[in-house]
This record gives sequence, C-alpha cells and structure tokens, in this order.
Amino acid sequence: MEPDAPARLCLEPIGHAYTGLATRVDAPRQPQAAAGIAGRIELLPGRNFEHALEDLEGWSRVWVIYWFHLNESWRPKVLPPRSQSGRKGVFATRSPHRPNPLGLSVLRLQRVEGLTLHLLDLDLVDGTPILDLKPYVPYTDAHPDARSGWLDDAAQSGTRADGAPPDPVATFNVQFEAAILERCAWITSRTGLALEQRIRATLSTGPAPHPYRRIRPDGAGFVLSVKEWRIRFAVEGREVRVSGLVSGYRASQLDVAREGEDPLLAVHREFRTGFGPD
Repeated sequence: MEPDAPARLCLEPIGHAYTGLATRVDAPRQPQAAAGIAGRIELLPGRNFEHALEDLEGWSRVWVIYWFHLNESWRPKVLPPRSQSGRKGVFATRSPHRPNPLGLSVLRLQRVEGLTLHLLDLDLVDGTPILDLKPYVPYTDAHPDARSGWLDDAAQSGTRADGAPPDPVATFNVQFEAAILERCAWITSRTGLALEQRIRATLSTGPAPHPYRRIRPDGAGFVLSVKEWRIRFAVEGREVRVSGLVSGYRASQLDVAREGEDPLLAVHREFRTGFGPD
C-alpha cells in the first residue's frame, strides 16, 4: 500500500544562478569538468535569506540543489558521456533527464556578499533556479572507498596526489601546441572563458564523437566546439594533441561590423586579425 502523501510537492526557487553558460550544450557535465568557471548565485530579496546565509562563508564547498528548468521530459535509459558499454538506467547516472529534474553539484565557495554567493566550477546553465544550499562536510560527505557501479568496469588503481580516489575512467593525456596555449590565454583575457581548462576537461575524459559532446570528425582528426570557438585535435592511442583554434563564425559575419550586433563578434574579429583565419 502506498503511504499517504500529497499528489504533488510544491517547490519555490530561493534564487538563480548566473554563469554565462547560455545553453545545455555550453554547460559542462560535472563540476570537475567546469574547473575554473566562475559565476554567482543570487538569492531572492525580502525572504530573510541574509540571516540564512550567516556562517556559510566558513565552508570551502557547498552542495547546490537546483532545477533543470530547460528539460521538458525524462528518459528511463540514457547514454552518459563516460559510458563505455551503452545506455544506463537514469537512476544510475547523473543525467538531467530525470522524472523530477533535480540537480546536485558540489561547488567551491569563494565568498558571500549580501545575497550573492561567488562560486567556482559552475556546471549550471545561466538562470538555473536554485532550490537549496547546504555545506559540504568532508568527514561525512566524502567516501573514497565507495563503489562506482558501472564505472568500476574501467576503474584505475591508486590515488590522486591529493589523496582522493582516481577518476574511474582512464583519462587521455591532452597536449597543446604552444601557439594554441597563447590563443587560449588571449581568449580568456578578453572573455573570461577558461578555454584551456574546458578543452582539457572535455578531451581528457574521451575525445570520440558523442551525442552529448560537441565533437565531430574532421579529415584525419576531430573538431571540438566550445561556445563559438572551434578546436582541432588528433588522437593517437591515449594521447590527444590540440593543434588548431579558430573562430566558429563565418568570414562573412566578421568582415563588416554591423549596428546592434552581438558584442562577442568584435572579440572574434580581433582574434582573426591578430591570429589569422586558420
């Protein structure tokens, strides 16, 4: 017999995330893949949240519970980006395609200013409704000896330098040509996009084309799309070499500045002038 319970549960956002990640494609799949991405959560005024935030700044990491507001349906079986053996039951994954689209991320807390939390490693789409915040408590929340389910099939042995367990999926070694690192640094300085970190995080977990990755074949190599940037790379064994970085805009879009155009076009125009089209 089912227990007596309300047919529906009502939740209200306590605030929203602001990350600059406009679409689900832009958002990394996990906070680890979002390393270095800065953003903020702004709580709603007039609800005594100033008092609720007291003492939180003493914690270095926080659990953020949120709503996948761009998802309109769910799937009982999904294909996770890290799966090497086909589709998995959605309850055995972190997929956003859930019966109740609840998300959970551990984010690094930089500081609290009034009703605003400044955070790192955000994997949330811009405008994500926030439902709750809780401190990450290492002695009870960390279980390094826990089993990793289907990920254990590809598990590595040993521990990381910081004492944490290794990534259960064997990673790829990502190498950049010096000129590409220069271009990444230039883009970061102009846009704030931590492009090098995004490329490393994406390609280290697997450089093959995948429904959830913006990777496509390109001749003898591949192209990764990160926002409006296109990154060329080749794979040999478990080595990934990044050899190209260009704007994803067409030349016709960059040739002439137009009134009211996206300000980002000016950055891409300057990039092409300084580094060339290829």
